[in-house]
Amino acid sequence: MAVVLDKVIPLGRLLDEYIKMFNLTGDDLEKKILGVADGPASFNAEMYHQGKIVTSVDPLYQFSGEEIWQRFNQVVENIIEQIKATPKDWVWSHYKNLEDLKQSRVQAVKNFIADYNQQRNSGRYVLGELPKLAFKNQEFDLALCSHFLFLYSDHFDYNFHLDAVLEMLRVAKEIRIFPLLTLGLKPSQHLDNIIEYLNNNGYQATIEPVTYEFQRGGNKMLKVNSN
Repeated sequence: MAVVLDKVIPLGRLLDEYIKMFNLTGDDLEKKILGVADGPASFNAEMYHQGKIVTSVDPLYQFSGEEIWQRFNQVVENIIEQIKATPKDWVWSHYKNLEDLKQSRVQAVKNFIADYNQQRNSGRYVLGELPKLAFKNQEFDLALCSHFLFLYSDHFDYNFHLDAVLEMLRVAKEIRIFPLLTLGLKPSQHLDNIIEYLNNNGYQATIEPVTYEFQRGGNKMLKVNSN
Protein backbone atom coordinates (compact mmCIF):
# COMPACT_ATOMS: atom_id res chain seq x y z
CA MET A 1 0.00 0.00 0.00
CA ALA A 2 1.98 2.98 -1.29
CA VAL A 3 1.26 5.69 1.26
CA VAL A 4 4.01 8.20 2.02
CA LEU A 5 3.63 9.60 5.52
CA ASP A 6 5.00 13.04 4.66
CA LYS A 7 2.13 13.43 2.16
CA VAL A 8 -0.54 12.62 4.75
CA ILE A 9 -2.46 15.18 6.81
CA PRO A 10 -3.56 13.14 9.86
CA LEU A 11 -6.32 15.14 11.51
CA GLY A 12 -8.63 13.31 13.91
CA ARG A 13 -12.07 14.06 15.25
CA LEU A 14 -13.80 13.26 18.53
CA LEU A 15 -16.81 11.09 19.30
CA ASP A 16 -19.09 14.08 19.84
CA GLU A 17 -18.12 15.38 16.39
CA TYR A 18 -18.95 12.00 14.81
CA ILE A 19 -22.33 12.00 16.56
CA LYS A 20 -23.16 15.41 15.09
CA MET A 21 -21.63 14.82 11.64
CA PHE A 22 -23.58 11.61 11.12
CA ASN A 23 -26.77 12.21 13.18
CA LEU A 24 -25.88 9.18 15.30
CA THR A 25 -28.58 8.14 17.74
CA GLY A 26 -28.21 5.97 20.82
CA ASP A 27 -29.50 3.04 18.78
CA ASP A 28 -26.96 3.76 16.03
CA LEU A 29 -24.11 3.63 18.54
CA GLU A 30 -25.14 0.10 19.54
CA LYS A 31 -24.78 -1.15 15.97
CA LYS A 32 -21.79 -2.91 14.45
CA ILE A 33 -19.97 0.08 12.95
CA LEU A 34 -17.17 0.42 10.41
CA GLY A 35 -15.25 3.69 10.26
CA VAL A 36 -13.83 4.09 6.74
CA ALA A 37 -10.77 6.35 6.35
CA ASP A 38 -10.94 7.07 10.09
CA GLY A 39 -7.30 8.11 10.29
CA PRO A 40 -6.39 9.24 13.82
CA ALA A 41 -9.98 9.95 14.90
CA SER A 42 -10.73 9.00 18.49
CA PHE A 43 -14.25 7.79 17.65
CA ASN A 44 -13.09 4.17 17.89
CA ALA A 45 -11.17 4.71 21.15
CA GLU A 46 -13.97 6.62 22.86
CA MET A 47 -16.56 4.06 21.81
CA TYR A 48 -14.32 1.25 23.12
CA HIS A 49 -14.11 2.93 26.52
CA GLN A 50 -17.92 2.97 26.57
CA GLY A 51 -17.99 -0.77 25.99
CA LYS A 52 -18.84 -0.53 22.29
CA ILE A 53 -16.80 -1.97 19.44
CA VAL A 54 -15.96 -0.06 16.24
CA THR A 55 -13.71 -1.29 13.44
CA SER A 56 -11.63 1.40 11.72
CA VAL A 57 -9.90 0.95 8.36
CA ASP A 58 -7.27 3.29 6.94
CA PRO A 59 -3.94 3.08 5.07
CA LEU A 60 -2.47 5.21 7.88
CA TYR A 61 -2.43 2.13 10.11
CA GLN A 62 0.72 0.85 8.47
CA PHE A 63 2.56 3.40 10.62
CA SER A 64 3.34 3.36 14.33
CA GLY A 65 1.61 5.61 16.82
CA GLU A 66 4.82 7.59 17.27
CA GLU A 67 5.15 8.17 13.52
CA ILE A 68 1.53 9.35 13.27
CA TRP A 69 1.96 11.68 16.25
CA GLN A 70 5.13 13.18 14.78
CA ARG A 71 3.43 13.77 11.44
CA PHE A 72 0.42 15.40 13.13
CA ASN A 73 2.71 17.82 14.95
CA GLN A 74 4.41 18.68 11.67
CA VAL A 75 1.16 19.77 10.00
CA VAL A 76 -1.23 21.03 12.66
CA GLU A 77 0.11 24.60 12.94
CA ASN A 78 0.04 25.04 9.16
CA ILE A 79 -3.58 23.87 9.04
CA ILE A 80 -4.55 26.29 11.80
CA GLU A 81 -2.80 29.14 9.95
CA GLN A 82 -4.68 28.31 6.74
CA ILE A 83 -7.98 28.45 8.63
CA LYS A 84 -6.96 31.71 10.31
CA ALA A 85 -6.24 33.22 6.89
CA THR A 86 -9.73 32.39 5.56
CA PRO A 87 -12.11 33.36 8.40
CA LYS A 88 -15.18 33.71 6.18
CA ASP A 89 -14.95 30.06 5.10
CA TRP A 90 -15.72 28.67 8.56
CA VAL A 91 -18.65 28.55 10.97
CA TRP A 92 -17.67 28.98 14.61
CA SER A 93 -20.59 27.25 16.29
CA HIS A 94 -19.04 23.94 17.34
CA TYR A 95 -15.64 25.45 18.23
CA LYS A 96 -15.24 28.65 20.22
CA ASN A 97 -12.14 29.84 18.40
CA LEU A 98 -8.93 28.69 16.69
CA GLU A 99 -7.36 27.53 19.95
CA ASP A 100 -10.43 25.49 20.82
CA LEU A 101 -10.30 23.90 17.36
CA LYS A 102 -6.61 23.08 17.76
CA GLN A 103 -7.11 21.56 21.20
CA SER A 104 -9.97 19.45 19.87
CA ARG A 105 -7.72 18.06 17.14
CA VAL A 106 -4.86 17.48 19.60
CA GLN A 107 -7.15 15.68 22.04
CA ALA A 108 -8.58 13.46 19.32
CA VAL A 109 -5.13 12.37 18.14
CA LYS A 110 -3.90 11.84 21.71
CA ASN A 111 -6.93 9.66 22.47
CA PHE A 112 -6.34 7.73 19.25
CA ILE A 113 -2.62 7.20 19.86
CA ALA A 114 -3.13 5.95 23.42
CA ASP A 115 -5.65 3.38 22.22
CA TYR A 116 -3.86 2.53 18.98
CA ASN A 117 -0.58 1.78 20.76
CA GLN A 118 -2.37 -0.84 22.88
CA GLN A 119 -4.98 -2.10 20.43
CA ARG A 120 -3.24 -1.91 17.04
CA ASN A 121 -3.29 -5.70 16.64
CA SER A 122 -6.70 -6.27 18.24
CA GLY A 123 -8.61 -6.26 14.95
CA ARG A 124 -10.19 -2.87 15.67
CA TYR A 125 -7.64 -1.03 13.50
CA VAL A 126 -7.40 -2.58 10.04
CA LEU A 127 -4.91 -1.60 7.35
CA GLY A 128 -6.83 -1.01 4.13
CA GLU A 129 -8.27 1.58 1.80
CA LEU A 130 -11.05 2.24 -0.65
CA PRO A 131 -12.16 1.20 -3.19
CA LYS A 132 -11.53 -2.38 -1.98
CA LEU A 133 -12.08 -3.49 1.60
CA ALA A 134 -11.18 -6.87 3.05
CA PHE A 135 -14.50 -7.47 4.82
CA LYS A 136 -17.35 -9.87 4.21
CA ASN A 137 -20.61 -8.90 2.50
CA GLN A 138 -22.89 -7.05 4.93
CA GLU A 139 -20.44 -7.61 7.78
CA PHE A 140 -21.45 -4.29 9.37
CA ASP A 141 -24.73 -2.60 10.18
CA LEU A 142 -23.40 0.89 9.50
CA ALA A 143 -20.35 2.30 7.70
CA LEU A 144 -19.26 5.91 8.23
CA CYS A 145 -16.85 7.87 6.07
CA SER A 146 -15.62 11.19 7.46
CA HIS A 147 -13.70 13.82 5.48
CA PHE A 148 -12.55 11.72 2.56
CA LEU A 149 -15.13 10.86 -0.10
CA PHE A 150 -16.52 13.97 -1.84
CA LEU A 151 -14.16 16.26 0.12
CA TYR A 152 -11.33 15.23 -2.23
CA SER A 153 -13.41 15.26 -5.42
CA ASP A 154 -10.71 17.18 -7.25
CA HIS A 155 -8.22 14.39 -6.47
CA PHE A 156 -10.43 11.32 -7.07
CA ASP A 157 -12.70 10.96 -10.09
CA TYR A 158 -16.33 9.88 -10.42
CA ASN A 159 -15.49 6.23 -11.00
CA PHE A 160 -13.39 6.07 -7.85
CA HIS A 161 -16.19 7.62 -5.82
CA LEU A 162 -18.81 5.28 -7.26
CA ASP A 163 -16.65 2.20 -6.71
CA ALA A 164 -15.89 3.33 -3.16
CA VAL A 165 -19.55 3.96 -2.31
CA LEU A 166 -20.60 0.58 -3.75
CA GLU A 167 -17.84 -1.14 -1.80
CA MET A 168 -19.05 0.44 1.42
CA LEU A 169 -22.55 -0.76 0.57
CA ARG A 170 -21.21 -4.25 -0.02
CA VAL A 171 -19.81 -4.49 3.51
CA ALA A 172 -22.51 -2.53 5.38
CA LYS A 173 -26.30 -2.39 5.37
CA GLU A 174 -26.26 1.41 5.60
CA ILE A 175 -23.64 4.03 4.88
CA ARG A 176 -23.26 7.69 5.78
CA ILE A 177 -20.73 10.10 4.25
CA PHE A 178 -19.80 13.59 5.50
CA PRO A 179 -19.15 16.28 4.29
CA LEU A 180 -20.51 16.70 0.77
CA LEU A 181 -18.42 19.77 -0.06
CA THR A 182 -14.98 19.76 -1.65
CA LEU A 183 -11.91 21.36 -0.08
CA GLY A 184 -12.86 24.42 -2.12
CA LEU A 185 -16.20 24.66 -0.27
CA LYS A 186 -18.16 23.73 -3.39
CA PRO A 187 -20.68 20.87 -3.74
CA SER A 188 -18.90 17.80 -5.07
CA GLN A 189 -19.19 17.48 -8.83
CA HIS A 190 -19.71 13.72 -8.39
CA LEU A 191 -22.54 13.82 -5.87
CA ASP A 192 -25.65 14.23 -8.05
CA ASN A 193 -24.63 11.53 -10.52
CA ILE A 194 -23.83 9.09 -7.73
CA ILE A 195 -27.18 9.70 -6.04
CA GLU A 196 -28.95 9.18 -9.36
CA TYR A 197 -27.04 5.94 -9.98
CA LEU A 198 -27.82 4.61 -6.52
CA ASN A 199 -31.52 5.44 -6.67
CA ASN A 200 -31.74 3.77 -10.09
CA ASN A 201 -29.98 0.62 -8.89
CA GLY A 202 -31.83 -0.64 -5.86
CA TYR A 203 -30.64 1.76 -3.18
CA GLN A 204 -32.26 4.63 -1.32
CA ALA A 205 -29.90 7.60 -1.27
CA THR A 206 -30.84 10.83 0.50
CA ILE A 207 -29.09 14.00 1.60
CA GLU A 208 -29.84 14.85 5.21
CA PRO A 209 -29.01 17.94 7.30
CA VAL A 210 -26.78 17.48 10.33
CA THR A 211 -26.13 19.63 13.39
CA TYR A 212 -22.38 19.91 12.73
CA GLU A 213 -21.04 22.67 10.48
CA PHE A 214 -17.46 23.92 10.26
CA GLN A 215 -16.92 24.33 6.51
CA ARG A 216 -19.43 27.06 5.65
CA GLY A 217 -22.36 25.27 4.02
CA GLY A 218 -21.00 21.87 5.01
CA ASN A 219 -23.90 20.72 7.17
CA LYS A 220 -25.24 17.79 5.14
CA MET A 221 -24.44 14.10 4.83
CA LEU A 222 -25.27 11.40 2.31
CA LYS A 223 -27.21 8.47 3.74
CA VAL A 224 -27.68 5.30 1.68
CA ASN A 225 -29.70 2.18 2.45
CA SER A 226 -30.53 -0.91 0.45
CA ASN A 227 -34.20 -0.98 -0.52
